[in-house]
Amino acid sequence: MNRLKAVVATAAALFLAGCGSGGGSGSGGSYKLAFVQGVTGDAFYITMGCAVRAEARKEGATVDIQGPQKFDPTLQTPVLQGVVSSRPDAILIAPTDVSAMQRPVEQATKQNIKVVLVDTTLKDPSVAASAIASDNIGGGKAAFNAIKQLAPRGGKVLVVSVSPGVSTTDDRAKGFQDAVKTDPKYTDLGVQYSQNEPQKAAQIVTAALQKDPDIVGIFAANIFSAEGAATGIRQAGKQDQVKIVGFDAGPDQVKALRDGTVQALVAQQPGRIGQVGVQQAVKALKGDRTDTKIQTGFTIVTRDNLDTPEGKAALYKSSC
Repeated sequence: MNRLKAVVATAAALFLAGCGSGGGSGSGGSYKLAFVQGVTGDAFYITMGCAVRAEARKEGATVDIQGPQKFDPTLQTPVLQGVVSSRPDAILIAPTDVSAMQRPVEQATKQNIKVVLVDTTLKDPSVAASAIASDNIGGGKAAFNAIKQLAPRGGKVLVVSVSPGVSTTDDRAKGFQDAVKTDPKYTDLGVQYSQNEPQKAAQIVTAALQKDPDIVGIFAANIFSAEGAATGIRQAGKQDQVKIVGFDAGPDQVKALRDGTVQALVAQQPGRIGQVGVQQAVKALKGDRTDTKIQTGFTIVTRDNLDTPEGKAALYKSSC
């Protein structure tokens, strides 16, 4: 389940860019980029933002990073509208809802602003020059395989997600539930939604364990769901019984993994998503061919590989 002002290019430089000679590092022009996060303060989006800044510098571009205080389209829409009014050349955005953010993003493109979708997507992503995201269905399947290894005898499993309509977490839940169907030893208790609130996720898990005290595994589909699920299990005193596989690898999730409350993390590549997002935006601005859809991988992090080079490289940043 996560901000300066640009140098405006001169008319001459823009003319040269249109001729294929301008824009980018060392070309006499400077693109003005913006990154609209799904939510501020989230280690996933902080990591992505660090990579966006670094790649923008390489391209000779400037970038403004903003986002809403919560992962909510009613809060993200005015942020996007404010960014559009500043007239950037391109916007990287993680839409907080596949439907609710469709029109606001389309309005941005009507202002001749190139749009690249990062992490999340839209119901009709064709309005964007490119869409870069993790293989979330594959990540959900990997999460179930991790639970199978942690609880091989089978049992009841639950998904705690954010809210319906978020493309990434919907796909993670689908991947997980489709995988559960392939093994009759496991019973799917469905998906419950925490609205991105750790406290609500804790309440969901506490209530679920009261109803089904024999739950063996919980898949927490994002950072805040994992944090809350861990709290709920501690409160229920079920740490030895219930295995949690979380999605994402922020500082709180890593601490939970070290403490043994969470047994595995599915780490995305937010830095890679941000880096490629900038590259695709610059290609679009130069008139070069872009890739419509790009998927990035993930790493399963456990206590066994947490301190290895591979494990360390997969962890998210709390600052640049």
